[in-house]
Amino acid sequence: MKSKFLQRFSCVFYDVFASYLSTVIAFLLSSKRINIFWPDEFVSASVVWSFATFFGMYILKIYNTLWRFSGINEILRIFLGCLVPMFATCITQKAIWNDVDFSLYILLYFLTAFFIVAYRFFIRYLEIRDAEKTSNTPKSDISGNVMIIGAGGAGEAIIKELHSKNDVKIKCIIDDNPTKKDQYLSGIHIVGNTGTIVNNVEKYNIDTIIFAIPSCPIKRRTEILNICGLTKCELKILPSLYKLENVNEYVPTIRKVEIEDLLGREPIKVNVDSVINYVRDKVVLVTGGGGSIGSELCRQLASCNPKQLIIFDIYENNAYEIQNELKHSHPELNLVTLVGSVRDSKRIDYVFRTYRPDIVYHAAAHKHVPLMEDSPNESIKNNVFGTFKTAECADRYGVKRFVLISTDKAVNPTNIMGASKRICEMIIQTFNEKSKTEFVAVRFGNVLGSNGSVIPLFKKQLEQGGPLTVTDPNIIRYFMTIPEAILLVLQAGANANGGEIFVLDMGEPVKILTLAENLIRLSGYVPYKDIGIEFTGLRPGEKLYEELLMSEEGLKTTENELIHIGRPIDIDTEVLMQTLEEMRTVMYDENADIRGLVKRIVPTYQIPKN
Repeated sequence: MKSKFLQRFSCVFYDVFASYLSTVIAFLLSSKRINIFWPDEFVSASVVWSFATFFGMYILKIYNTLWRFSGINEILRIFLGCLVPMFATCITQKAIWNDVDFSLYILLYFLTAFFIVAYRFFIRYLEIRDAEKTSNTPKSDISGNVMIIGAGGAGEAIIKELHSKNDVKIKCIIDDNPTKKDQYLSGIHIVGNTGTIVNNVEKYNIDTIIFAIPSCPIKRRTEILNICGLTKCELKILPSLYKLENVNEYVPTIRKVEIEDLLGREPIKVNVDSVINYVRDKVVLVTGGGGSIGSELCRQLASCNPKQLIIFDIYENNAYEIQNELKHSHPELNLVTLVGSVRDSKRIDYVFRTYRPDIVYHAAAHKHVPLMEDSPNESIKNNVFGTFKTAECADRYGVKRFVLISTDKAVNPTNIMGASKRICEMIIQTFNEKSKTEFVAVRFGNVLGSNGSVIPLFKKQLEQGGPLTVTDPNIIRYFMTIPEAILLVLQAGANANGGEIFVLDMGEPVKILTLAENLIRLSGYVPYKDIGIEFTGLRPGEKLYEELLMSEEGLKTTENELIHIGRPIDIDTEVLMQTLEEMRTVMYDENADIRGLVKRIVPTYQIPKN
């Protein structure tokens, strides 16, 4: 704030001084040869000219301009602003002296404009030099021949940003507006629409494509990026924005295109105020708080001003990392980090008895499908009875709301992990019927970038030179980003009435094979040529597609069009509780097959034949 004020003050001071100096030079060069130290026409002219110059620059917002991105438009505004002192001085001189030497004031006009323009471009030079010195982006981040998609304000700003880089040559611009074809933007030729991308990449030998339409709808952006993916070019993008007063300020956020940019779906939006108001001044417990979902949940909760945030996790390394991160980013936060297991009845009871949480987000669970198929009893111990014990404590100690993190694999499950999460949903619905605590579940699909998800695996395989492994060419999945998952969880916690299963409308499912091919293209390689793809066959318990909702549950809409509520199905509580009691014994017998008991509770569970 201080540096910005000083910069503007220095510009105002310079403009006034430059105006006075221009008046001196103009009068000295004029035929009148008036004594500049004598109170005559010069004094009135210099005073009026100087202050009118400041006023002209002010009304045209010259002092609010980012000169690092300045160009011909800014020069024209300065020349336009200098007309203000010219007219003001001519009128004043005519009124006082009844005489106006127009040649003198035309000379004065050009002298003033020259001095002001020269100073602004000196500022521009300094800002560009300082930006290059302090930039976190390596100079080689964008180099070679560049194509820009989007002949708008963002595209123009990028051209100005890259113009000073010697190793960058902007060859052409792509835009779908037919009236812009064969026009020029900042001297760069607009060569055609997005249908010509591939041809123009070859024609101009393009190395990097920059997508510069931040307001482009997600679906259309995905289509364009998929076209770009057919080339070997490195892709860069300006992320979506909603309100931007000055597009120039957005240029430094140019980044690589990530796989989530190709999902083809608008990001989920929630009522942030309702979430903040609900969490503020509450004691909040997050089980599994060190995991990929739990840790992001803790980050978002830390911004909502809770009375106290408790991170509970069995894995001390993860808990330690999120603890240190939050201590640094939110030093004001009342943070408690505890190590322990939700399977430990005494430990979880101690946590509830000591800290008395108002809200519980239950994210602790085993989630890896193939691993759980080999260790089904562990899935039941941790997921089912960890949830049961945590829910029991929530009921016992008067927690206001309990939010279970569930999964789409709980619908018509073909694996023990999904079946265990379905039992968890049944448990919290059962507790909700008898408890003052409001128990709800949040169900979503695969989370991009979470621990053990497919994208980190693909990236690791790419680093090793491939091949990328896909279980089946037809396998499809619903995907969402970690922030979307967290927003859904928070929204459910804020708006739940108890007993609901919240479901996110995640749009169209995505083929895993398509994800693999796109990731290879985004990395600058050609699928099946530079990097291979191998099909390994479906793993135990894995199915070709996931469902988000059981058919008998149906759907109920909410005020958020992307969030739905599954109507609770009928649960035979007596059978559920009797079977859980049998499970308590059987799960500790390593030779016992617990899947039969699971099938008794979850009739839709399809036990693998092998």
